[in-house]
Amino acid sequence: MDFATLNEALAARRSSNRTINYIEGESTERTLPFKELYSRATGLLHHFQARGAGPGSEMILLVDRNEQFVDAFWACVLGNIIAVPLAPGATDEHRLKFFRVLRKLKQPHLCTDQKIFARLTAFAADNALTGELERIKPATVFLDRLDDISRPGRVHAAKPDDVAFVQYSSGSTSEPKGVALTHRNLLANIAAIARGIDLSAADTGLSWMPLTHDMGLIGFHLTPFVMNVTHHLMSTAVFVRRPQLWLMKASDKKATVLCSPNFGYRHFLKTFDAGKAAALDLSQVRILFNGAEPISAALCREFLDTLAPYGLQASTMFPVYGLAEASLAVTFPRPGTGYATTTVNRDALTVGNTVECIAASDPRAVTLMLVGRPVPGCAVRIAGSTSAALPDNTVGHVQIRGDNVSRGYYQDPQSTQAAISADGWLDTGDLGFLSDGGLAITGRSKEILFVSGQNYYPHDIEAVIEKHAGIEPGKAAVCGVRSDNAATDDVLAFVLHRGEPRDFLTTVKNIRKCVNEHIGIVVSHVIPVAKIPKTTSGKIQRYLLAAAYQQGEFSDVLAKLHELTVELPGTVSEAHSEIEKNLQEICAVFLKDKPLDVHDNIFELGTSSLTLAQIYQRIETVYPGQLEVTDFFDYPTIAELAKYLEGRLKAVHA
Repeated sequence: MDFATLNEALAARRSSNRTINYIEGESTERTLPFKELYSRATGLLHHFQARGAGPGSEMILLVDRNEQFVDAFWACVLGNIIAVPLAPGATDEHRLKFFRVLRKLKQPHLCTDQKIFARLTAFAADNALTGELERIKPATVFLDRLDDISRPGRVHAAKPDDVAFVQYSSGSTSEPKGVALTHRNLLANIAAIARGIDLSAADTGLSWMPLTHDMGLIGFHLTPFVMNVTHHLMSTAVFVRRPQLWLMKASDKKATVLCSPNFGYRHFLKTFDAGKAAALDLSQVRILFNGAEPISAALCREFLDTLAPYGLQASTMFPVYGLAEASLAVTFPRPGTGYATTTVNRDALTVGNTVECIAASDPRAVTLMLVGRPVPGCAVRIAGSTSAALPDNTVGHVQIRGDNVSRGYYQDPQSTQAAISADGWLDTGDLGFLSDGGLAITGRSKEILFVSGQNYYPHDIEAVIEKHAGIEPGKAAVCGVRSDNAATDDVLAFVLHRGEPRDFLTTVKNIRKCVNEHIGIVVSHVIPVAKIPKTTSGKIQRYLLAAAYQQGEFSDVLAKLHELTVELPGTVSEAHSEIEKNLQEICAVFLKDKPLDVHDNIFELGTSSLTLAQIYQRIETVYPGQLEVTDFFDYPTIAELAKYLEGRLKAVHA
């Protein structure tokens, strides 16, 4: 590979016989030769330019379908327009993020469809944001209004240090940070990834990761495309609804390189049916990326053991470390060696301490995954609180430097200065140590939560609780606690309360409901506390609450709350129609903790986004094409959803 920009790579692939295969369902696929992508991108570029987008302006990509996203991304590349990928999503968090990102851009444009824009319009009307949306509407390209892309746009050459796209962090109620990635950054890391996994023309990639995520876009589209490798892109929504299809397609396509974070492996295993897997052949898989969140060794073992009868080798598990600021990859193990772990004393994992290896049977033990050595061209060091480098086997701040590392955050000099030293070392925000076995990540220097493959910030969740659950500012604290070898964090909400536990039940219900509806995650426990610990400057000390929870200090009050919840009087209302009965039976399959009343709000019951997707998929088999997942947010009870569905069916048959 000898390209200075992505533009050069796209031009070179005009003579390629490789393909991208878009998977939208078991029998819904579309194959696109690499050679056609250039003309599709230039045709779309014409419409971008007709809306005023030019070199250096930004284009927010807010689209659902992978095929549309890829065309739009490369149109931006050819026009030297800065692509800004954002997930459309179904929650208020995603919509808030859109408006917050919009305010950070200099010359914003939008690429979307009419349905997504209509949802933004409704949200804007409810949140006094209509003016902002109206201002960008003249600069919006609606993909579903285009019926001709035969006229090519004007191609503008890029320079290696031009920004190709901006990857924005999580940020709904807080300010999202945009990682600016140049052509040089991306091509340096693409070359490192290819070398790190010995990628060749004999490989085939397959991914369900969203293209708005760096693993999905850089790892499983840009890297195989630039390296001229055939790859398959499965819709993330399809994977969520039908996780078995992921490995069915990997078997059918003889894919050699796959990926998933923890929650994807867990989601697959929850629904795995050996009776339907007899035809699986995973013997050709050689790389199974595992990253994007802290890696569970126990989950790795369970996944490999479950799939071993179908030819999946233990050596395929490939635990990695990376982040958007590095254009994705930072450390890789050697291919074919499998995964390795180290067991250390959890009490000694503070900055500046030497790691103490102990037996797994020790009650102080925690097992950490080793995630390999730095990829070519990327340097890694462990630094102390003063930024001085620390020796091996010492816990400190993980810092990186290299051509693949971003030079800063887009339109955000303050965040750039805080993260990158004068000599170019970028602080990743992670803590860890280097050993003979490679890098181990011990946690975050800030209190980020990892839930279902996504990052969430405590203050974002706290702000939602304050706004929608009526809790006064400073009287709620949120943190994440992960059980040993668990695949995801448990979300805990601590709320100041000095009354009886019985009086706290309404608060529990309200907080679970609002966090689930507005952010899309489940609060595992809402815990009453007599005091929210804070520093002398007023900052919440969430780690003290997490430590108290792990030491069992709240076991009694949680047991009492559970007892009171079980004792609550009430009967389950009978369904009044056939549709209500069907929906109630479907929901009951996935919500097993309590009898489900047709008037219960499913978000108050702790319904995760994955569970919601499973319920939706089952309803889809009974009433195909009548509902969308987003309808649950508008009609959150069985009775309301049934009434809406009944209206839809009457309209169809009218």
